[in-house]
Amino acid sequence: MSIKTFAVSHARAEIDASGIATLTIEDAGVLNILSTPVIDGLRQALARLCEDESVRVLVLRGASDRAFVAGADIAEMAALDEPTARRFISNLRDLCNAVRHFPVPVIARIPGWCLGGGLEFALACDLRISADDAQFGMPEVKVGIPSVIHAALMPSLIGAANSAWLLLTGELIDARLARQWGLVNAAVPKAELDDAVRKLAEGFAALGPAALRQQKKLLRRWETMSVDEAIEDSVAEFGAAFNTGEPQKFMNEFLERKRQK
Repeated sequence: MSIKTFAVSHARAEIDASGIATLTIEDAGVLNILSTPVIDGLRQALARLCEDESVRVLVLRGASDRAFVAGADIAEMAALDEPTARRFISNLRDLCNAVRHFPVPVIARIPGWCLGGGLEFALACDLRISADDAQFGMPEVKVGIPSVIHAALMPSLIGAANSAWLLLTGELIDARLARQWGLVNAAVPKAELDDAVRKLAEGFAALGPAALRQQKKLLRRWETMSVDEAIEDSVAEFGAAFNTGEPQKFMNEFLERKRQK
């Protein structure tokens, strides 16, 4: 199977023949920490992947399996003042937004620690698959700062009470509780993590790419609409799907399988 690869500073991307792209955080320490150079490299890689029409699904992971991302770089943040703090967090916001608005589904592969800015990075993904011994938390209040940017996604995902507990206490939760709250979509034994992520990615790769991109776009649009507006908005999108040829292809294949039974 042919694989396309490219690398930039702190990031390496691979795209296999089925359209499964894997973006790996590199040279970011054993906990895959998000410093400004790492954030810049990931943003550059994501921009390049975004332009590649062959990509059908994106998997985000760290080179080290001790963590997905264990947070932003505290050593860098300790030296910030207000203007530089605004620049730092704006850069991290733009990285998370690049993931959240990436045109195809994004899966976070979480083998271990997922903390602070790393959890915000994971929240920007569409789906989160973790090892069953992973640990999650938003410990920013313990180092004198609030949790911001994509922590704002948390209440709609896991509810106000659970969000308040994580954000106000700064305490950690394990994968079992993260799964129970809906913070992750699945928690599996670490030895099975790659298989679980691969199976999910292969499922996306087998779908019609135009329909999948259309559905991702709708999910983001619906977040800013009332339910009635979202329902009306989707009518035109349904009609437009038939311009791609994908409904005709997949529906006729389904009907043919039924005839052969």
